[in-house]
Amino acid sequence: MEYVNLGRSGLKVSRICLGTMTYGTPKWRDWVLDEEASRPFIRRALEMGINFFDTADSYSNGVSEEVVGRALRDFVNRQEVVIATKVYFHVGEGPNGGGLSRKHIMEGLDNSLRRLGLDYVDLYQIHRWDYATPIEETMAALHDVVKAGKALYIGASSMFAWQFAKAQHTADLHGWTRFVSMQNHLNLVYREEEREMVPLCIDQGVGVIPWSPLARGFLAGNRSRKGGGETARAKSDAYAHNMYYQPEDFDVVDRVAELATQRGVAPAQIALAWLLHKPGITAPIIGASKMDHLEDAIAAAQIQLSAEEIKRLEEPYRPHPVLGHE
Repeated sequence: MEYVNLGRSGLKVSRICLGTMTYGTPKWRDWVLDEEASRPFIRRALEMGINFFDTADSYSNGVSEEVVGRALRDFVNRQEVVIATKVYFHVGEGPNGGGLSRKHIMEGLDNSLRRLGLDYVDLYQIHRWDYATPIEETMAALHDVVKAGKALYIGASSMFAWQFAKAQHTADLHGWTRFVSMQNHLNLVYREEEREMVPLCIDQGVGVIPWSPLARGFLAGNRSRKGGGETARAKSDAYAHNMYYQPEDFDVVDRVAELATQRGVAPAQIALAWLLHKPGITAPIIGASKMDHLEDAIAAAQIQLSAEEIKRLEEPYRPHPVLGHE
């Protein structure tokens, strides 16, 4: 496993990050694995050299953090892993149970630490942009949780480039902590982030850790042009259906499948390898509900694509409306 710095920070992370939205309780989503079924994936990820784990307070309404926290405590020494979580979506009671107010950030992080069983998280991320809270309030609160030792670094997730630039500028104006990472929506069938956000991150030395690098399984070839798919998630994931079912998206998948066949590898490996070849990308966040998902991710990091192969994969792409900021 290769380890790289997260942006310009000194934090070393594995080239693959394990996303843990899949682990928690199926009461939240029918494709989510319960704790007993989840633990082997976390253990195997560690065995394969993955040291970077991403969760959120909203995943399984907090149960994901509990499951991930217990597993990591049982399987590894705290200092050997980088644990990230996120705040924004409504998980508490009442009108202050979501968003990026000082109140929700402070209470949200304390609740996340309790569920994870930790004194601090390595990376605390805002899950989305909060239009109802001044960015000055949000950045001041995030700075305070870093100064309190409850988070070592802060990161952001899907938003417009102008919003991210405004947040960083606000931090600079006041001498507050800057974001070291951007967790955005980026894959072979959704490349709009290449226009503004990725160049901004490269310029500012911000690590890019894309979510949904396989387009929720779409690039693995488990969706059909008629809709649905073979897996439980493919059959019930209306979110993916609204994101990735354009004819041109399937044309991209066909190119991925063609190259995978020529290379004798799984389509998921080709899709991940493409992302790992792109400038500025630190660590795609992969999900795994089957062991071969982990195997494919590790194998993808070893695949070298030629310029001609990358061109073939990218050629069918057509622009999309902004997706994933909501």
